[in-house]
This record gives sequence, C-alpha cells and structure tokens, in this order.
Amino acid sequence: MTTPILEVKDLRVHFSLDEGVVRAVDGVSFEVHPGQVVGIVGESGCGKTVTMKAILQIVEPPGRIVGGQILFRKDSAPAVDLSRLSPKGAAMRAIRGAEIALIPQEPMAAFSPVHTVGDQVVEALRLHERQWRPAGPRLSRHEAREMTVDLFRSVGISMPDQRVDAYSWQLSGGLRQRAMIAMALSCKPRLLIADEPTTAIDVTTQAQILNLLRDLQGRYGTAIVFITHDLGVIAQMARHVVVMYLGRVMEQGSVADIFHAPKHPYTRALLKSIPNVHVTPRTLLPTIAGSIPHPLGRPRGCPFHPRCPDAIAGVCTERAPALRPVGPAQLASCFLYHREEADE
Repeated sequence: MTTPILEVKDLRVHFSLDEGVVRAVDGVSFEVHPGQVVGIVGESGCGKTVTMKAILQIVEPPGRIVGGQILFRKDSAPAVDLSRLSPKGAAMRAIRGAEIALIPQEPMAAFSPVHTVGDQVVEALRLHERQWRPAGPRLSRHEAREMTVDLFRSVGISMPDQRVDAYSWQLSGGLRQRAMIAMALSCKPRLLIADEPTTAIDVTTQAQILNLLRDLQGRYGTAIVFITHDLGVIAQMARHVVVMYLGRVMEQGSVADIFHAPKHPYTRALLKSIPNVHVTPRTLLPTIAGSIPHPLGRPRGCPFHPRCPDAIAGVCTERAPALRPVGPAQLASCFLYHREEADE
C-alpha cells in the first residue's frame, strides 16, 4: 500500500454556542491514498461537510478544530499537519485551491455573481501559478484565459470561448457545476474534495457529471474525497467508503465489503432503505427507526444506540465503541464484534 497523501486522525471540530457545545466532528479518522476515490456517506447533519471544511481550514466561527491531526503529504516532503496551520496564513493559502481543491455543493453560492466565471478561473490560475508551474515566466492574463478556454472544453462545456465570459447566473446548473470542476482542476491538485456535487442538478446531468469526474480522475490520477448521502453514487464512484453518523465514523472499508458484507447496524439500515427493483410493488421501504438526535442532546454511549435494533443494554448505552478491525480491511465502531471490550 502506498503512503497516504491525507491522514485524518481523531479529528474533532466543536461549535461553542450560547446553548452549549456542538460536537460536529467527534473523533473522525480515515486515510486517502494517491489516485484513490474515498466516499464519505451518511445522513444530513452527520458531519461530512464540516470534516472537509476542517481539512481546508474554512470552518466558520464559532466552529474550530479542538483536537486531532490532518496530515497532508506532497511527494517525498515531510507531512504537514493542516490543523496546526493558520487558516489565513500563507502556507495554508498555498495549499488550499492548489494542492487540495474543492467542488462545493452549490456552485451558484461559490461563484461571485459580479465576475465572469472565466475571470475567476483565470484568477485561480495566476494566484497559484508557482504551485503548478514552478519554473518559467509569469503567466500573462491572455495565456491564462486561453488555458481557461481549454479547461472549459475539457470538462464538456460547449462554446467555451463564449461561456468563459458568462456570469454564473447566466449558466444552467449543469454548466455551473462543470465550470466549478474546471476551476477545481485548474491547478492540477493532488486531492479533490467533491461535496455532494450532483445534489442540485437533474438526474441526467448528474450522470454526466459523475462520468466526467470518473474520466478526469482516470486521466490525471487525482485522489478524490466524494461526499454524498446517495449510496448509489458511492457504489458507482468510490473504492473505499467511510460511513459517518453524528460526527463519528461507524464503519469503513472497501465498496465490496460495505455493500455485500456490512457489519455495523447503521450501515445495514442505510442499505436496506435503498429502493430495489426486486421488491414487491406498492410496499413501504424499510426506514431507520427514530430520528437523528439534536446536536445539543447527544445520547450517552454509542451515538446510534437509541435507533439500533441490536443495542446491548448497559453497554451501548454507557460507552462509545472504538473503531476496530472486523475484517482484513474493514473497521467498525460496534460492541457486537468486540465482546471483550464490551465486558471491560
């Protein structure tokens, strides 16, 4: 196995509010290896997006990283702990956008409405020029514009020489998302974070975007962290899956392990809730009992135990299980597979 380019170790992100402390991310750990696609899946509010914002150091106040490490490696250089860098410092600004790029959930909110999409890509190219092109003369604005046209063409934007002068509000949802992908890939990042990039677009365009991302990932070998609540998208895109619930990792493993041999009761419940062509028509889909607890009213013990059909009384209700191996390359946070830990 190659050395991971990103290691998230026991990451904790808290929001200190007047009503109390929200533990949005509560001890998350996972790795991303070069060229790998890692899917992070879970219900809304489970901490997926906050985890990615922490990696990029763009968590909005009053949120802050209170513990853990975010180790990022570039080539043979020593790992850099991103959690220790100043969000507005030169070191973090050199990494954000150039080495680690983001495709946000809603490009309409990410693009400036008063600048053309082409100008914003040109700005990114010139700002991070020395990261992706360390030698040679400085990039002129005309050269950057020509590169932007080529980028738009490579992501399937028709009439790129005209669309480069369009504003974000003049483009359809699919074209906006393609323009955002072009911006994210402009500096040839080592890691691309895609935060539910197909949520706000229609099904046909979703398929086109997914095919585009898969093609670009194969062409450039960029590692991708793909965040979604859609398990069908995860099955199509990812090789490794991280299942989150209430700020914690419930299970992680390969796509084959997660979909064909899920261990955690939460993972099994998620998979059962997916519509299936083989079910009897006009029957209700299985649902997960209960609802996600309020962020300020987290249950004691395992966060999933109030909704879990396999919860062990006096154990799951008192202590949170650690993320431990349940197979050759599969981990789960569940006392069902670690009886000795439950009996301690």
